[in-house]
Amino acid sequence: MRRRTFLTASSAGAAGALLPSARSAGAAERAPHISATLTARDVQASKNAQAVYAHLVALENAARAQASPKTIIGQHIEAQNELYNAHYGDTGDVTYAGYYYDKVRAITNRLPGFVEIDLGPGYGSTTGWGTYSGRSYTQHLNLPSRQKQWQYVEDAVDLAFGVWKGLPREADGSYNCQGSMVSADGQRVSTLANGGDAAGMVGLSFHQPYPGSAVKDFSTVLTQVAGKSPGNPEWNYPPATLTTDQTWFTKVVDWEADTPEYRALLADLEVLAAHLSYFAAYDVPVLLRPYHEMNGDWFWWGGKAPASYKKLWWITYDFLVKTKGLHNLIFVWCPNAWNPQSTNVPWDYYPGADRVDIVAVDDYSPHNSGLTNLYYTGLADYAKPRMLAETFNLPITANGTNALTASPWVIWSIWGDGLTRADVNSNADVKATYYARSQIHTGGSGTAYGQNFDWGSVHAD
Repeated sequence: MRRRTFLTASSAGAAGALLPSARSAGAAERAPHISATLTARDVQASKNAQAVYAHLVALENAARAQASPKTIIGQHIEAQNELYNAHYGDTGDVTYAGYYYDKVRAITNRLPGFVEIDLGPGYGSTTGWGTYSGRSYTQHLNLPSRQKQWQYVEDAVDLAFGVWKGLPREADGSYNCQGSMVSADGQRVSTLANGGDAAGMVGLSFHQPYPGSAVKDFSTVLTQVAGKSPGNPEWNYPPATLTTDQTWFTKVVDWEADTPEYRALLADLEVLAAHLSYFAAYDVPVLLRPYHEMNGDWFWWGGKAPASYKKLWWITYDFLVKTKGLHNLIFVWCPNAWNPQSTNVPWDYYPGADRVDIVAVDDYSPHNSGLTNLYYTGLADYAKPRMLAETFNLPITANGTNALTASPWVIWSIWGDGLTRADVNSNADVKATYYARSQIHTGGSGTAYGQNFDWGSVHAD
């Protein structure tokens, strides 16, 4: 989400005074090392999901022990904007799904070690969920196909699959991955530039339109709050009396009464599960980050009663893992950056250790604000790996700024075109981060990446 509240050190106050007593700064390093297993949550967790989580836990434990910690540098992919939006990014024209993944390589001759993509919503005013060419795993949903605005989803899934598995490669039954990086309609998608070997970890976020919405695009993800909704007249905003209403939200999560609103939620989760099932079939682990920034009021799931929000998470978790049998997932809980002196602290929204694997934050604070470390220490007591899931800012810059010294997140992920935003980062900053091998894990060609995580050899030099 690009809508941000920027805090400064002066507006937030002194860092020591900002942390609530339950999340003290000192607890960050006193907390015990955490268990490197997913099976405590899911006894059927897949082999590769367990391996990824064990690696992330090892990074977290190194940070807690102050034992030369390292951070995986990541890149979020806004494939819908890369493919369709001529006003997006640094080219002045439309590009292709994965442009900013390739852009890292163009600047640094290296690749991100983590890539996150969006699944949904559509691009433009679209009726219902759709597919572009009708992938095999979505056919049972009877979704409309050949809708141009849905091509980005399939291209993005191709990209994420290839980052983990490596492209081009021999046929293994997967789609659009037989050495050709040209989509069905002849448009280019990412070259992946990984030499045919696996290149990194993958994640997926879910900007879900509100359950029951006829139009499935970004506008129906947002609440219509006076003075806060973006002023795009072409967007189909949901009724303000609906998505800002706690009574409606309570019906969405009322599985006991099997309400129409709850059934609409399940229909959307079917679409999510279908795409995730493709990754599961090949044991591609996915860091799944649903219902993020819940402590804000711009998404339909945000700003609601914490008990109802947690119920939404539990329903989603149980549907994906227990009903659909998806055991390749690593669940990421991610509030928006908070002001501990305000009302947007996220603690009451935590769904519980038995349904969360990674704790994260979306932090678009300016460089040198000191707030990134506040969020890092604030999440320590959950005893989970900590991730900076969205930011424009690179952690290490050409002028010597180094946020990782105090806050060695296991993953630090740059949002979309923030990589090359002139008001935030320079190419020199990108290089400063990607060349900092003592603190940064990048991605690239490596042997049996998904099994051995030999980060010493995966740099794409």
